[in-house]
Amino acid sequence: MTDKKPGMQVRGSTTGRPIMVLFDVLGQRWTLRIIWELRTGRMTFRELRSHCDEISPTILNQRLKTLRELGLVNHEEGGYGYTEMGAELAKKLGRFDKWAENWAKTLDMP
Repeated sequence: MTDKKPGMQVRGSTTGRPIMVLFDVLGQRWTLRIIWELRTGRMTFRELRSHCDEISPTILNQRLKTLRELGLVNHEEGGYGYTEMGAELAKKLGRFDKWAENWAKTLDMP
């Protein structure tokens, strides 16, 4: 069972505030990438691993377990996909993507 739940102390926060727990979980290596790749639809473990640059199966299993326990991802026929809350989070991340694209255009880049 994951030790990352609202009300529990996480990296950078002793309060266990839900936003801090979410940031801690999303800040774990590969977690955002997994959530991002699932935006196109359900994927089997192998498909997801392939989309994530051949992430270690052990790490993928750990991250999926955490995301499932937190109610963001589920596993049903057809593979892994978002729960209702996971889909809502993915929409919000999509807005960040649009913001980041606009932001990148404002930078002086060669």
